[in-house]
Amino acid sequence: MNKEHIDSQISKLEEKYKDSGQDLSSYLDGLLYQRYLTYWDYIHLDTLLSIQVPRTHFPDEEIFIMYHQITELYFKLILHEQKQIVDDKTQDVDFFIEKADRINSYYKVLISSFSVMIKGMQREQFMQYRMALLPASGFQSAQYRMIELYATPMENLVHFSERDNFSSKNSIEELYEHIYWKKGATDVVTGEKTLTLKQFEYRYTPRLIRIANEVKNSTIYHKYQQLPQKSKDNKTLVEALKALDVNANINWPLMHMGSAYRYLTKDNAQIDATGGTNWKEYLPPSFQKVVFFPELYTKQELNNWGKQWVDHIFNPEKV
Repeated sequence: MNKEHIDSQISKLEEKYKDSGQDLSSYLDGLLYQRYLTYWDYIHLDTLLSIQVPRTHFPDEEIFIMYHQITELYFKLILHEQKQIVDDKTQDVDFFIEKADRINSYYKVLISSFSVMIKGMQREQFMQYRMALLPASGFQSAQYRMIELYATPMENLVHFSERDNFSSKNSIEELYEHIYWKKGATDVVTGEKTLTLKQFEYRYTPRLIRIANEVKNSTIYHKYQQLPQKSKDNKTLVEALKALDVNANINWPLMHMGSAYRYLTKDNAQIDATGGTNWKEYLPPSFQKVVFFPELYTKQELNNWGKQWVDHIFNPEKV
């Protein structure tokens, strides 16, 4: 690098720091004494590798922990893209498509990686160390709930059996009381909430309601509806959003179903999940009919939402 180029760069730096009322010389002193950056320091590798803390002596529990930690990191990536769509004011359809495609790429990794859960652990080990995890449950993933809140208005997340009774005119707080996933951790007979749900609500209800209020008219679905008609008709965008819907609300729950059947059924008998959730009622997509972007589908498609995938699990001979 020649001196003329270096002088030019220093001049640009002087202007930059001058405009912000800072002294370039002080920053250059800091640069002089600063250590070289390493890969392991930059990503905090030692910390990252130290946070797998099994509660039992079974080796496969460490796999279980790491897989869920990786999943939460991908959820964070999804939220990172969702927030950019929600915050965007340009109505640029290419930007919308780019972000939706990124979200789908993250879901594809998550969906394809679930074989680690389905085939990567010994069932005998899982059935023993899982008892040390009570009442913790993947049901308590707050980031997954945030993904839903950023994606679609809360009235679309009300339990399917009650959805016709609610609309955008209802308050966020009222809609939240009838959100679909609560039924998965509530005793049908007594109406009593499981400890798993009580813990989750105590920790995250204020935060989830705050987020829902913040995006009340600017979820990803709202952003789509607010586009000019020409952009709404963009085939690539529509396909990307429909793929997102299928990935989030059919393929991802289906992979959980596969894992649950692998570990939580024996001799056709159902074993309770660690959090006490009724997973056979909670996980199937056709039972919940959660759809982020209902405007994109025909009435028949909505009625049959997820049905063929669940038929494949429950009644493979009929498919």
